[in-house]
Amino acid sequence: MMLRRVGILGGMGPAATVLLMQKLIAAMPAQDDADHLPLIVDQNPQVPSRLRYLIDGEGADPGPVLAAMAQRLQGAGAMALAMPCNTAHHFAPAIRAAARIPLIDMVALSVAHATALAAPHGKIGILASPAVQRIGLFDAPLLAHGLTAVYPADQEALLAIIRSIKGNGATDAARSALRAASAGLRIGGATVQMVACTEFSLISDALDPAAIGFDTLDVLVGGIVAFATTAGAGPENAATPQTTEGRKTPAI
Repeated sequence: MMLRRVGILGGMGPAATVLLMQKLIAAMPAQDDADHLPLIVDQNPQVPSRLRYLIDGEGADPGPVLAAMAQRLQGAGAMALAMPCNTAHHFAPAIRAAARIPLIDMVALSVAHATALAAPHGKIGILASPAVQRIGLFDAPLLAHGLTAVYPADQEALLAIIRSIKGNGATDAARSALRAASAGLRIGGATVQMVACTEFSLISDALDPAAIGFDTLDVLVGGIVAFATTAGAGPENAATPQTTEGRKTPAI
């Protein structure tokens, strides 16, 4: 099988990029090294803080740095781009303007998957950084499908979880806090929930057991696999993961 090479805009955060690569390895029914996907990974933790720029209105614009990464990956031979960071998709226009190759859009694929899971005119719980709510990253795309994005009331608690994971890893305290936020969304009527922060992907098994949850990182895995393994297939044809109550199953 001919496999198409995908370039990864990584480092946001570093552990999330490594998790994406681990999931991609697990997603391939490989019998030998050559059966795995060819990747070019730009692990760049020095991308300016998306949270500081979008929430605090301070710091450098991440857009030009992401655009330069996209150009480097294209120049190195990538045939498509992927970015394991939900918030950074706010800067997708800058990435697309900088490169001639497609961006496998985690937001668009995740909205399509949420639409398949939700009842008409339903609520979709978004577990993400406060920046995602502030910029309305999922709001308009979900609304276009007749769905409403809803968020935990305590956005500062979510930000604290993200910062804790960045500094201390996947702790029991972080898991407990995310489970509480997920339970609050379910009680408010948002049974279908998306893990839309790649720090939360590290503890995505901590959702409320009664929630129908999925991880946008798993959806991105499906998109990358579909692009890399299907000649002529674009990101819009990407597979998405199966989802069961309280569990998130990686795309294969």
